[in-house]
Amino acid sequence: MHTFKKSERLCSQKLITELFSKGKSFYINPFKVVWHSTELAVGTPSQLLISVSKRNFKKAVDRNKVKRLIRESFRKNKAPLYEYCKLHEKQCIFMISYNTKIILPYSEIENKIKVILQRLVLEYEKSSK
Repeated sequence: MHTFKKSERLCSQKLITELFSKGKSFYINPFKVVWHSTELAVGTPSQLLISVSKRNFKKAVDRNKVKRLIRESFRKNKAPLYEYCKLHEKQCIFMISYNTKIILPYSEIENKIKVILQRLVLEYEKSSK
């Protein structure tokens, strides 16, 4: 369960376009989350896209570090979202965008990712009613 496989990464250009055209969004400082419920060809409950702006981090090393921190915290804390999706037979795609100029410590990023995943479950419950 604590893995982050290729099938869990959002790579399809068609799905990314659909995410930005039809997706809903919310903001949890310093992250912006865009999500959309859709049918996926793969067997995973969700696919994730991580975005870190080149405007905020000029060096690729810094952008990659932030992406690694986000990926790791998602990998460790994705269980509640996956359980909800499997239980209700839903699939989703979402993007997490990092929108600040400083690299937060891992513990802070992990806490924010937990909040984001809980909020995604709440958004799904709202949208299904």
